[in-house]
Amino acid sequence: MSLYNPHIDKPALLARLAADQGRRVVCYCAAWCRTCDAWQAIFERLAQSYPDWTFIWVDIEDSPEWLGDEDVEDFPTMLIQDAAGTRFWGPQPPLAEALQRLLQHAGQLPVQQTGPGRIERF
Repeated sequence: MSLYNPHIDKPALLARLAADQGRRVVCYCAAWCRTCDAWQAIFERLAQSYPDWTFIWVDIEDSPEWLGDEDVEDFPTMLIQDAAGTRFWGPQPPLAEALQRLLQHAGQLPVQQTGPGRIERF
């Protein structure tokens, strides 16, 4: 499995989080969002291309606890984390190239104090 959904298979996701190196990409979406629909297939393909990253698809209505105290104002919103912390938190259009650039340069981005925090707490 390369794309995890806490609403569908939380035990598999928690096992992956316990074993990964802290490199996570979370797409916060909603079932009614047509942009999210377009993004899901792209996100799944990217998950297969980046096996060292844990890709997580979170519908904020099905799994609000994965969002913490944050609000999502624009869909989809991405969270990119590595062992150092959050590297990106914000809306992301469904463009594979844009997310690929963020992943390739994640270690060079400053650690941010925004977003829902480390996701392993859920």
